[in-house]
Amino acid sequence: MRPLRDSLRPLKSLTGTPPLFDPSTAPENPLELFVEWFTHAVEVGQVEPHAMTLSTVDADGVPDARVLILKDLTDDGWWFASSSASAKGVELTAHPVAALTFYWPTVGRSVRVRGTVSRGSDEQNARDFSRRGIGARAVALGSPQSQPLGSYDESEAAIDNAARELDAHPELVSPTWTLWCVRPESVEFWQSDAERRHQRLRYSSQGQSWSTTLLWP
Repeated sequence: MRPLRDSLRPLKSLTGTPPLFDPSTAPENPLELFVEWFTHAVEVGQVEPHAMTLSTVDADGVPDARVLILKDLTDDGWWFASSSASAKGVELTAHPVAALTFYWPTVGRSVRVRGTVSRGSDEQNARDFSRRGIGARAVALGSPQSQPLGSYDESEAAIDNAARELDAHPELVSPTWTLWCVRPESVEFWQSDAERRHQRLRYSSQGQSWSTTLLWP
């Protein structure tokens, strides 16, 4: 295989336009600052600002990561949804800790969240499932996510069958569909600089309050 170095070197990075940021004026709670940064990313047209990387660890302590969508942000933390039978669901059940990474290149900003993970209630899980589009519900009902697949036709048949079941019984809910909440222990806000003089502000949980620390670039 030909190395990618020659192709990578000409590519530009950190081409976004970060707004002014003064860490000394940041709010006491990182959730409030996240809302400010997220809202700004939406306003300037960042594509899919709610996309995030979820990192977990498997039974051997090996890290695993994938991109999914933020479902909500409450006083409890950052919420996302997945089947409890999926690879990430199994990992979160065995090791209920996770990290989230948001990256908004349009504004040259990133947010990292680390913390413990808890499950939503049965009522919350069912409500979230029922709010999904019928296609997404059919996939969740008909697909044993992350398991080996024999052929594309096999998955199409299973999902089509699940869609027909939903047509007949729209109240059906996947028994494995689960909301998960990352309760933050630390949250880092990173703002880029073209000369690599990045700004980094880390919040650390102190029980009912937060402490902040500036970090070197």
